[in-house]
Amino acid sequence: MKRLQDKVAIITGAGSGFGSGMARRFAAEGAKVVLADINIKRVEDEMADIGAAAIAVQADVSRKDDMEKLARTAYEAHGRIDIMVNNAGFTHRNQPLYQVDETSFDLITAVNMKALYYSSQIVVPIMEHQRGGVIINTASATALRPRKGLAWYCASKSWVVAATRAMALELADKNIRVNCICPAESDSDALGVFLAEDTAEARAELKASIPLGRFSRQEDVAEAALWLASDDASMVTGTALSIDGGYTI
Repeated sequence: MKRLQDKVAIITGAGSGFGSGMARRFAAEGAKVVLADINIKRVEDEMADIGAAAIAVQADVSRKDDMEKLARTAYEAHGRIDIMVNNAGFTHRNQPLYQVDETSFDLITAVNMKALYYSSQIVVPIMEHQRGGVIINTASATALRPRKGLAWYCASKSWVVAATRAMALELADKNIRVNCICPAESDSDALGVFLAEDTAEARAELKASIPLGRFSRQEDVAEAALWLASDDASMVTGTALSIDGGYTI
C-alpha cells in the first residue's frame, strides 16, 4: 500500500520549486493531487509528468475567493480534502529593511501569512467533518535563524512557525495534525533574490553557511512533507521540521 493511497492533497505554489517536488512525490505515493499556482501554465506543465492523478487550478492564495474555488474544485472532484499544503510564498529582494517598498511588504503578509488564515477558514471545517486531516505549512530556515537583508520575509516565516504551533494545539482534539517545514534555500533562479548581490562568490558564501555544504533540494523537502502527511507521522503535530543541512544549529 502506498503511503498516501487515495488521499486528496491540495498543494499551493505547485508550479515550481518545493511545491513541484511535493506534487510529484505525493502523486507517486498514491495521492490525488490538486495543484494550485498563480501561473496556471506552470502547473499544467507539471501535470504532463504527474498524469491523471492531478488537477490544475489557477489560484492567487492572497484572495479568499480563489482559495474557496480551490477547495471547492478539490471537494467536488474527490469528495474530501485530507491534506492541505500551504506552500506558496513571496519574498522581497535582499536589502535594508527600511528600503523594502510597501507593495512588497503587503504581498509578503498576504501570501505568506493571510493565505494560511484563508485556507484554515475553508479547509478546517471540512477536515473536522471528516474527523481528521493534515495541514503542512512551508516556513523557512530563516524563520528560526534570520539572514541579514531579509527582515520582513524572515518575520513572516517566523509567524508561520508560531501559527503552526497554535493551530496544532487548537486542532488536536479534532484529529487534525498541523506541522511546518523549514528548508534552507534551494539552488534555483530565485536564489538571487536572497542575495544582496547575485555573484558566484555570494552563492558560495551562502552555501558555506550550511554545515552539510549544499542547498535544499526538491526531493529533500518532498520526502519530509510526505512523512508528515502520512500515517507514519501520526504522533507528530506542532513541529517545525528543519530541512536545512544544519543551518539552524
